Amino acid sequence: MSSFNVDAREWKHFFTLYKLAEMGARSRTIKVSTEYLSEKMGVSQQTASRNLIELDKKAWIKRTITPEGCLIKITETGVAELKKLYSNLRLIMEAAYPPSVTLEGVLFTGLGEGAYYVTRDEYRKQFMEKLGFDPYPGTLNLKLTSEYDKKARSELETYPGIEIEGFKDESRTFGNVKCYPVVINNKMKGAVIFALRSHYNSSVLEIIAPTYLRSQLKLKDGHKVKVEVLILP
Repeated sequence: MSSFNVDAREWKHFFTLYKLAEMGARSRTIKVSTEYLSEKMGVSQQTASRNLIELDKKAWIKRTITPEGCLIKITETGVAELKKLYSNLRLIMEAAYPPSVTLEGVLFTGLGEGAYYVTRDEYRKQFMEKLGFDPYPGTLNLKLTSEYDKKARSELETYPGIEIEGFKDESRTFGNVKCYPVVINNKMKGAVIFALRSHYNSSVLEIIAPTYLRSQLKLKDGHKVKVEVLILP
């Protein structure tokens, strides 16, 4: 899901493209006036005209101006964009799991053991390989306070995640770790990790990232932090 990113300004292009496809412009060249298109879209004629100009600049449509109206055909690029949108909508509608879960917790200072566990070579190598980053030596610890967030966190553990295998050294056994990619405060990427240690209960989220999140996001104990957890398709 994360490979298909559309900002708010893009949706008008998709809606215009959809309406053109609805009128047959996917398979043939159609003739349409901006007045007629504006009525179909429920927008002003000026907005409809501007959307067509922008789609033409993006090479999503081929537009030819005539005295009677515009001749329009959706290009292969435009069709490909519609297909990507269709595939992502289909994935959301048919997936057994939601594409993401957003949790909110209160930042607190942990027991200081996160750095020890995160930097174990056997864990670290797998984090780099499977998560795509070398984790900062420590965890960002969030306390979930609302019943909604606690319930969502429990549901999260039933969804498929990235498995980090446990290992043994001369002195002890290190257990398996389950990870989910996350976006913290809609800005920084990282991962939430489950079962890294057992002394925290299920109301705590432990997050790793390639950078020191407290500094990057200017966070202090007591701050509320939102975490969007990305579920594997």
